[in-house]
Amino acid sequence: MYFAAIATLMLILPLGTMAVEWGLQGGGLAALALKWFVFWGAGARLFTAGLKQITQPLFTSRDILGVADPEAAVLVRELGFANASIGALGLLSLPFPSFLVPAAVTAGVFLALAGVQHAARGGGNAKEQIATVSDLAMAALLGVLVAARVL
Repeated sequence: MYFAAIATLMLILPLGTMAVEWGLQGGGLAALALKWFVFWGAGARLFTAGLKQITQPLFTSRDILGVADPEAAVLVRELGFANASIGALGLLSLPFPSFLVPAAVTAGVFLALAGVQHAARGGGNAKEQIATVSDLAMAALLGVLVAARVL
């Protein structure tokens, strides 16, 4: 279920909406990729992750990070507030296009740092490995897309 959610939000939905918009209106693929990967891959993914961490913090601490101590829930909830906030910025980039680059940069930096943190822990269970790869891949993609937009 976790892998399916990540794949859907970070790959299937962005590519699908890109294809639909490109088919209907055309446009530059880099601009469409930035728009839809920020909305789905950063916005929807981080917002839903934040909601999950706020409402079910033990899923992140126990099932992803392998920390069984229930005291970790307080820290995971605060991480959830950060995820939900960054995700909201990404979601708002659709009705407010001026938010697009700031959302991409903010989410990209956050995901890069989170991915490096996961990688530095070494190994981890399958869910943490999925988080590591998906965080680093989305950070890299957002970086390339922002560079293409601003350079």
